[in-house]
Amino acid sequence: MKIKLTLIVFFLVFVSANAQKKIAGNYIYKTECMGVELDGSVTLKAWGNGRNRADAVEQAKKNAVRDVIFINILEGKQDCAKKALILEVNAEEKYEDYFNKFFADGGEFKNFITLKDERIGEKISRDRKKARESVTHGLIVRVLRSELKSKLIADGIIKQ
Repeated sequence: MKIKLTLIVFFLVFVSANAQKKIAGNYIYKTECMGVELDGSVTLKAWGNGRNRADAVEQAKKNAVRDVIFINILEGKQDCAKKALILEVNAEEKYEDYFNKFFADGGEFKNFITLKDERIGEKISRDRKKARESVTHGLIVRVLRSELKSKLIADGIIKQ
């Protein structure tokens, strides 16, 4: 009788843990600030969702740059609270053509990120959540905020 009860409890724990992993893949994770460098760059933990690991990592890179441009990053360390580069309301829609090209696969956004803060072990075991049709990955990325701001000023998106 005790063996049956133990097996039932074990089975229920296993099933509920497995279901929790599937649900976690659908949760929307916010970008977290890990630190600000003296050169004006920002180290972030960004999350991306995709069909597979490569798509999710690529999306996480795009999300990191997008959040620096459009969103005040409030998660993570408090000394990181930086304003978004573009404060204009509906700027993403106003400059839609520009940003569609900027964030295209292999687009210019890649010039403003680096993965040099990510350790070897973290590359192998990035935070990973899974749903039925998608994978969510988190990775540490440094966004070159000063260079990005200079680019947006040069392209006429923001005023100095």
